Amino acid sequence: MRNTPKKAIRKGLKQLILYGIIGSAAASIDFALFHILILCSDIYYIVANCISVLTGILLSFSLNRSITFKVTDKIHFRLGLFFTCGMLGLALSNTILWIGIEYSHFNETVTKITSIFIVALFQFLFNKLITFKSST
Repeated sequence: MRNTPKKAIRKGLKQLILYGIIGSAAASIDFALFHILILCSDIYYIVANCISVLTGILLSFSLNRSITFKVTDKIHFRLGLFFTCGMLGLALSNTILWIGIEYSHFNETVTKITSIFIVALFQFLFNKLITFKSST
């Protein structure tokens, strides 16, 4: 069956919605874990952010691979790309936190929420166009 533009658009929108739902779940876990770590321990906020973001990356890869993009091939390669995207996102997130907290003296919560939205947009585009690009 031929993939018409209308079907492609519908598929893309469905993927975007699923990616958003999964991303929201992963971001919520990232956000909650980040705050648990900085509020309940003496962990430096950059270390807490690394731990929380890595947790979100692993959850997001597993769910997006199986639910959103439904790819089963090249799992290790795709995980490598996803992880690379995640690390770029982590670097971007840490930079936003560092600038927001250290230089602009913004609240940690506001800065973290801002970083999540910026990083999520970057990561969706990277993962849609590169990581989970169909092999066919």
